[in-house]
Amino acid sequence: MRDLVLGESLEVLIDHRGKTPKKLGVDFSAVGVPVASAMLVSDGRLHLEEARYVSEETAEKWMPVPLRRGDVLLTSEAPLGRVARVPSDEPLVLGQRLFGLRGKQGVLHTGYLYYALQCGPVQSQLVGRATGTTVVGIRQSALRSVKIPAPTFESQHAIAEVLGALDDKIAANRKVAATADALARAIFKRARWGATAHEVTYENIADIGGGGTPRTSVPEYWDGPIQWATPTDVTALNVPSLAETSRTITEQGLLNSSANLYPVGSILMTSRATIGAFAIAEIPVAVNQGFIVVNAKNPSCQWWLYHDMRSRVDEFISHANGATFLELPRGRFKNLPVQIPDDSVLAKFSTKAAELHRVASTVSAESRTLGLIRDTLLPQLMSGRLRIHDAENAVESVL
Repeated sequence: MRDLVLGESLEVLIDHRGKTPKKLGVDFSAVGVPVASAMLVSDGRLHLEEARYVSEETAEKWMPVPLRRGDVLLTSEAPLGRVARVPSDEPLVLGQRLFGLRGKQGVLHTGYLYYALQCGPVQSQLVGRATGTTVVGIRQSALRSVKIPAPTFESQHAIAEVLGALDDKIAANRKVAATADALARAIFKRARWGATAHEVTYENIADIGGGGTPRTSVPEYWDGPIQWATPTDVTALNVPSLAETSRTITEQGLLNSSANLYPVGSILMTSRATIGAFAIAEIPVAVNQGFIVVNAKNPSCQWWLYHDMRSRVDEFISHANGATFLELPRGRFKNLPVQIPDDSVLAKFSTKAAELHRVASTVSAESRTLGLIRDTLLPQLMSGRLRIHDAENAVESVL
């Protein structure tokens, strides 16, 4: 294993720090060529759904060196060190706070670079070479001096193939989950449209709960066996199924706060700052104050309420208030009306929705396992402690 100096091992390094459409004499447009920004990079992917656009003419001026499919994008600040790969050869503009990287053929494999930038030692170098107090970022000159531990080019290619197979399966699972979720939404829309319904309030038909936070100054309240969710746990999900949380609390923490432990199947809706992010609890879970938690008094109504709530986010936001950040008060939510169809419609919809959610939840769980395998293999392959052949066998056994 050798160290490659990044600046000496790149065919392309694009740095558009400080570049904006206005500096080119134009502005963003509603259609055209998407602009990749640091905010659109998360989970190892580039999310262009909320991208802004510029005209094709502006894009040609902005990008004299075009990006290619597979090129690596690296966030330079806010936050530092996130990576993604360019998804296609379609025109794409590189915005501020992003580097575009392409390895030299025969020296640094671009796919390998994508994974190497995510490993602990390289991430530590990025942070160690960064500057700034309010916003920490890395300049191009410092990035060029980062060292990438690398085997031969052929071995780099093989490592990228092994880890890429896991990511390809995770991406396929994500599509399956998204399709199942979209189908459930469509079935709900059709069922609601044709159903004869009676009107009740959420409080009439469900138990409505909230959350709380144990005192952070009491260590005995934290790091226990009880999963404790914050809105970030939900907004970060690719699939609306919550199977684990970033923090946990103890029985003492639960008893000495306003938090409650909610059962599997509970509807979790964020109600503060970001209003209307959803998850179904896959494990018993407590939540902080940023949630409204819903459990139908009649279990046959649970899936109907879940999809009803997801279809009404704009309405919920209109009922929110707050100066610093918007919040939907639980009391106001309780009194909102909800249309409930007859039992036969509920039963039929519930059966279909439960099955589709099970599909999405199953592939999501598989993806979490594959992600753990990938993250375990990465440092071992990078350090040379694990042979590529053994990693290939491990991957083949789970795909």
